[in-house]
Amino acid sequence: MSDARTPAQIEADIARRRRELAVTLDEIGVRMHPRTIIGDAKAKAAATVDRTAGRAYVAANRVVSDARGRLVAEDGSPRMERIVPIALLVVGVVGLVVVSRRRQD
Repeated sequence: MSDARTPAQIEADIARRRRELAVTLDEIGVRMHPRTIIGDAKAKAAATVDRTAGRAYVAANRVVSDARGRLVAEDGSPRMERIVPIALLVVGVVGLVVVSRRRQD
């Protein structure tokens, strides 16, 4: 019978398994420690904020580029036919706000 093990082999196997179990329990202890859990949560939150900020930057950059493309010609000169109506609209809205504020006072 080739599967027969000696008592020394069995004891060595038990000792090896105890060491493996001790390592596993230590790993579980580290993972379940409150500082580890808090650190992991902070890292995940920071990564989420970084991703969100990156997406916001890309979106804002796209909006600015689109607006610039609409208001500035390829040679860099302003497109007055588009800027003047927008400026008039802004002046009109500001004027309405000022007039309504004066009426409320």
